[in-house]
Amino acid sequence: MLRSRIFAAPLSLLVWASYVLIVILWTPLVFFYRLATIRSDPDRYRLGRFFRNSAVLAGNLNPFWTFRIVDAVHPDPRCPYVFVANHSSSADAFAIVRLPWEMKLIFKRSLLKIPLLGWQLRMAGDVPVVRGDKESARHAMEELRRWLGRRVSVFFFPEGTRSPDGTLGRFREGAFRLAIEAGVDVVPIAIAGSERGLPKRSIVFHPSTVTLTVLPPVSAAGLTSADAPRLAERVRQVIARALDPGG
Repeated sequence: MLRSRIFAAPLSLLVWASYVLIVILWTPLVFFYRLATIRSDPDRYRLGRFFRNSAVLAGNLNPFWTFRIVDAVHPDPRCPYVFVANHSSSADAFAIVRLPWEMKLIFKRSLLKIPLLGWQLRMAGDVPVVRGDKESARHAMEELRRWLGRRVSVFFFPEGTRSPDGTLGRFREGAFRLAIEAGVDVVPIAIAGSERGLPKRSIVFHPSTVTLTVLPPVSAAGLTSADAPRLAERVRQVIARALDPGG
């Protein structure tokens, strides 16, 4: 055990270096893929999937992580949904991209400052937001609503930030208000085990099996914006039961 801990830090640095290399190599691939599909893929559906395959590759190269997908729901890939999941670790993002359908993500605008990666996020159609800025949040929601109108699903971590210990936090209302206003269902996703793989404020990876479970859609039909807090809590309870089925 002690020996594995000693080697975890230098091996983690090698993994991060491989991630940087993937970002560099994927940039021209994304550029040329976009040029080749600009007319046949106006919704950037295939482009988004192509971009996210770089994160799938990165997850596969990480010797610390194992991913397990449980999906008995099989959502229609071109039926728009608002997908939401709990958030405990940066490893969550590497699990989400393994789902076999495209979702436009909302991400911190600060990621746009990361060379090459920020450009790829924008090219894929993902939506930046400044945390705590109401005007930025309003613009982000408008852009996400446009994606839903084009039959492309969107994805949120409604806790807003990573849980430091894996406990399920309060869900913010934005994703659920968007679902109500757009008239689409919410699909909950439960992610278990990721908090051990890459703890918050750490760059050292740890052995972890991340299990992602797709849960049945929750309807927003007949609800109004005033019902968003109730819908948020309902979906939160669905995810909580999936994370602790014996609780």
